[in-house]
Amino acid sequence: MSYTFSVITQKQAEDIAFNWHYDGDYSFYDMEADTEDLNEFIDPDERGNSTFAATKNNELVAFFSISEVDRKTIEIGLGMRPDLTGKGNGFEFVRACITFIKSSYKLETIKLSVATFNKRAIKLYKKVGFKEVESFLQDTNGSTFEFLKMEYKC
Repeated sequence: MSYTFSVITQKQAEDIAFNWHYDGDYSFYDMEADTEDLNEFIDPDERGNSTFAATKNNELVAFFSISEVDRKTIEIGLGMRPDLTGKGNGFEFVRACITFIKSSYKLETIKLSVATFNKRAIKLYKKVGFKEVESFLQDTNGSTFEFLKMEYKC
């Protein structure tokens, strides 16, 4: 069964923000872990039409956000429902996101950033075809963390 993508609804955004909680180190990705990120995610004006819900069989299973870097490059952020992570679902989801993005935008590059502790996600992104570009430090969740910038050439 394939993914269906649509602009996220307020109800879906609030479900993700307040009910999706990850275990252990992955709690870093809970929306409530960073007040600024949480407020941007649940505010429909801030979110605009650039965050998409991913559903399977009419069930919310993941999301992704798009921000334009320039006319030929976008940056994405994505998340999967916690009970579905670590079970081999990521490859199909990320490939479906790329297919959706490429059908909607004329691009050369898709970028993303991932916390360097998230070896599972980095391995997945490499398997999909993303390449490492650089690491950088970013203030978030009340501290400073190392992230890895990755690129996918369309």
